[in-house]
Amino acid sequence: MFTGIIESTGIVREVVSGGSNKTFWIESPLSGELKTDQSVSHSGVCLTVEEVRGNSHRVTAIEETLKKTNLQSWKPGFIVNIERCLALNGRLDGHFVQGHVDATGICLKRTEKNGSWEFEFEFPRKMAELVIEKGSVAVNGISLTAFNVKKKSFAVAIIPYTFEHTNIKAVNTGDEVNLEFDIMGKYLLRSLSLKEK
Repeated sequence: MFTGIIESTGIVREVVSGGSNKTFWIESPLSGELKTDQSVSHSGVCLTVEEVRGNSHRVTAIEETLKKTNLQSWKPGFIVNIERCLALNGRLDGHFVQGHVDATGICLKRTEKNGSWEFEFEFPRKMAELVIEKGSVAVNGISLTAFNVKKKSFAVAIIPYTFEHTNIKAVNTGDEVNLEFDIMGKYLLRSLSLKEK
């Protein structure tokens, strides 16, 4: 479980394909503090640390993960948001984020607002019931608030600190991002759907 408050960014240094999997070596300021078998959010995707070597660590994404996220497009030089799992004695500054990406979205628009930024993202229509005005959404693992919600898109506002300390600054029109919608909404919809049957 994560909070969507990004601790650091990392850089993809190496990508190795093996069968239907992809292995990534990521260099980050946090890599040296990680341990084997630790769950870490990489741009919103929960991956298990397999090896730590100096200031880099290795993770592998299987076929299912590659299909549902933007990891298949990661190449050397790609910037990744890094967050370690939630400590139970810490404050929940964002919202509950599982690291289980629901879908990918496409950046429709990026607008500078005299010191802040506004992004508009398109998402699959079948996810529309999970996006509500002023509701929580994780974009590349970043805890954000959705507004101007439509049937297939929503907007988020980015403050300067988030812009400078996450990979949102590298997202441009047409880019693919990882989306995770609020867990409470998913459980509520599941419960309602079962009562209808």
